[in-house]
Amino acid sequence: MTETRHTDVELRWRASPLAGAIATCAAAALAAAVIGQRWQLVAFAAPLLGVLCSASWQRPVPAIRVHAQPGSQRCFEAEQVRVNVWAVTQHDAAALDLAVSAVAGMRLKTCDATSPGRQTVAAVADRWGRYPIRARVEVLARGGLLAAAGAVDAAEVIVFPLAAPQLTPIPRTELLDRLGTHLTRHIGPGVEYADIRAYVPGDQLRTVNWPVSARRAKLHVTQRLSDRAADVVVLIDTYAQAPGPATRATERIARGAAQVVQTALRSGDRAGIVALGGRRPRWLGADIGQRQFYRVLDTVIGAGDVFETTTGTLAPRAAVPPGAIVVAFSTLLETEFALALIDLRKRGHVVVAVDVLDRSPFEEQQDPLVERMWELQRSAMYRDMATVGVDVVAWREDRALDESMRLVPDRRRQVPRAVTR
Repeated sequence: MTETRHTDVELRWRASPLAGAIATCAAAALAAAVIGQRWQLVAFAAPLLGVLCSASWQRPVPAIRVHAQPGSQRCFEAEQVRVNVWAVTQHDAAALDLAVSAVAGMRLKTCDATSPGRQTVAAVADRWGRYPIRARVEVLARGGLLAAAGAVDAAEVIVFPLAAPQLTPIPRTELLDRLGTHLTRHIGPGVEYADIRAYVPGDQLRTVNWPVSARRAKLHVTQRLSDRAADVVVLIDTYAQAPGPATRATERIARGAAQVVQTALRSGDRAGIVALGGRRPRWLGADIGQRQFYRVLDTVIGAGDVFETTTGTLAPRAAVPPGAIVVAFSTLLETEFALALIDLRKRGHVVVAVDVLDRSPFEEQQDPLVERMWELQRSAMYRDMATVGVDVVAWREDRALDESMRLVPDRRRQVPRAVTR
């Protein structure tokens, strides 16, 4: 069921063009009567002045309400959506005109305009974000001497970023004892062969390896490697960035977050998100399912009310389950965001920071020595973060995210395999 948004328009009243024309004619007649000393022109101007005086008696249109259906529309980049917008008044007006427009970055195409007060538009945007659709209403009061205009945000189109179709490697670590699709090195329920050992009371008969048991004249069972699931929490940097390369680099934060969440959910893992840097950092707990993917995108853009808000500069404990894998996307220019990563590492989480800034943040062309010093400082930061357990990988603009994520080291502990005697 589509949601209809109702918005009251605040009108600003003024004299209409008709009132201006009447006033001009009356003023010209009075001026000619005074200059030419022709009293007959006063008689001509008197009815016009009477009409103008009646403007105070004419009641304006009581109220105008703009309706939009759907009131909030969600789509992906370059995807077209339709929105119906119409305006109504409590009483009939002399004239009602409705014009629909959008902010920069969104294109509107009028599909149907059956009346001046109703329009159906098709909206499309090439970049993710929140786009309000603005409706401007112009109305004439009864009598035509007063006119008003007002504008409101009638609807909102939320455009989600497109995620790359390829799967992104998730950092490898010890997973929780929860059934999933990730092959581990632990012995347990699964399909991948691990080893063969002697039968002990309590083993299930379906695990008995009959060929080996026949050769050794004693029951033996086949051990399998277990398949487990992971909790993946994406941390995004929403701190204000300096204009230039740093601002352009933040465009990929949303795309990277969508790609990691999409990969986790496709693999049967739970995924959540934490956005740090705004007035009130927002977060969404880890969950599974396709619906969670759209809830995460809403949280990234800050749309709807599916997410929760918090205070402070650190990720809340309720947002990051124990043993969760944290993948952070940031320009790493804000100290508070780096402190949040270190705090997560101290809690025992595997933390991987994806550096989306692949060049110097300076807008103007700098001296090559300054560029080289910037690169050396960046490398030192990578090393310092690695010493506290936070792995940092660079995501270059000309490289896919999955290529960069393959450079993340394996944090799993070596588990000795069982030895068959």
